Amino acid sequence: MTARPFGRCHGMTKTQRMLAALALAGAAAGLAAPAASAAPVSPLTLPDLPTAAPGMPAGAQPTSVQEIGSQLSAGANQLNALMELPDHLAPVIAPVQPLTDLAGGLE
Repeated sequence: MTARPFGRCHGMTKTQRMLAALALAGAAAGLAAPAASAAPVSPLTLPDLPTAAPGMPAGAQPTSVQEIGSQLSAGANQLNALMELPDHLAPVIAPVQPLTDLAGGLE
């Protein structure tokens, strides 16, 4: 039997020892986390809706937060369609592209 230095983990590399230490620290932190988060959670409240300004049309004020979300979603969809407009116009622009490039070089 060969003699090995005292105090070393036999068969483990330095990287393996470091990973084992990190795993142990992570497990200890994971066990401590539930105790730290045992405080009661307050319920989520939505903000109050703004009131209508004098002279505003009746349908201009949203009636719920969901309605505001749906209006934002519709606006985002319109913006997305606008961002795709150059892709849709590419077949129309392609035949005249050489002329516009030539006109741009005449400046």
